[in-house]
Amino acid sequence: MEDIEVPTHFLCPISLQLMKDPVTIITGITYDRESIEKWLFSCKNTTCPVTKQTLIISPFDNHIITPNHTLRRLIQSWCTLHASDGVDRIPTPKQPIVVTRGYVTKLICDAMQSTQLRYACLQKIRSISCSSENTNVLESSGAFEFVVSILLKDGYNRREKEEALCIFAQVDRSESVIKGVIKNNEDYLILINGIFELLRFGSSQVRENGIKVLRFVCKVTDPNNLSNVTYDTFVEIVNVIRDGFNIQSTKCALKLIVELNPWGRNRVKVVQTGLVHVLVDRLVEGLDRRSSELSLMVLDQLCGCAEGRADLVGHGSGLAVVSKKILRVSHLVSSKAVKILLSISKYLGTGKVLGEMMEVGVVNKLCLVLQIECNSKTKERAKEILRLHSRVWKSSPCIPPHLLSSYPSN
Repeated sequence: MEDIEVPTHFLCPISLQLMKDPVTIITGITYDRESIEKWLFSCKNTTCPVTKQTLIISPFDNHIITPNHTLRRLIQSWCTLHASDGVDRIPTPKQPIVVTRGYVTKLICDAMQSTQLRYACLQKIRSISCSSENTNVLESSGAFEFVVSILLKDGYNRREKEEALCIFAQVDRSESVIKGVIKNNEDYLILINGIFELLRFGSSQVRENGIKVLRFVCKVTDPNNLSNVTYDTFVEIVNVIRDGFNIQSTKCALKLIVELNPWGRNRVKVVQTGLVHVLVDRLVEGLDRRSSELSLMVLDQLCGCAEGRADLVGHGSGLAVVSKKILRVSHLVSSKAVKILLSISKYLGTGKVLGEMMEVGVVNKLCLVLQIECNSKTKERAKEILRLHSRVWKSSPCIPPHLLSSYPSN
């Protein structure tokens, strides 16, 4: 499909991709539904991206977006015409569920009054929350307060709590919703602990939902609540990474670790879970680009403490795999890998470690970094490492002449 010229009026002005669900807003401009909903409802913009006209968006107005069925059929016909060129036909989208405040209020009342109806009502609320157009209605009817109460309070079974978790995981503007519903630090802590209980024995989908919601919570809670997360909490997050059943869950868990690691006490607890060895094993097995970047970001943070550095060096493949990723994946990976090696060489540069760094090719790779155009900060760090231990490495016959020529002088 890369060689086929797509008609410009089939492309979304925001994503510049072929529209799968074209919708027209009140300014007359057509966008792909996913892109314009994110622009309006997630990013909270109040202007048309193309015309810059101000849009009057009422909290109860679900009709600012109108499906453009004619254009969608034209795009489908064009896709069918070019099927032999590898163009997949866009599917006919399901119509979003548009509901009233009264309907949602009745669902909440039924759920509160009848334990028999509660789970079914939660399922209906989850179905409604799939469409970002309904977020305002759910918010104004008190649905989110009700959903949070299920996660905060006793008296609800696990299945109901998992359904409540799923609702929050898929709602647009979850961060602002959580901030608006939870008013004190005690409730934040109860919510965090409640989610971890669900993670402990949850399915892969429950774990993915739990990690997503935890990230939302961490972004809006008081930083003091995050500075001393319990060891058991980190065990559950790391278990998601260790199991590796779902790539999205794994990435989400790595992002959560990155967000919790700025506090030193948290880093030590993460190291105690064995995450350093888990990440090294995953890197040896092979990861996609983004997973590699997140893994190196976490390892860089963990090597900021002595326990993390010791764990990396203690793994038979630790130094080798970090070195191997330099100049192979992305600039970010190279930058983080060199930074990790700088931490090791500064604080753990024993004769044994320096010998291993030479043996597994770390020194050669650092010399190569100096020869190739890359981030200047990365080059400076590579030079610093080589200068630190030039007495040990520079005279080694293991460095090929074409690399030795770039070895920095003291």
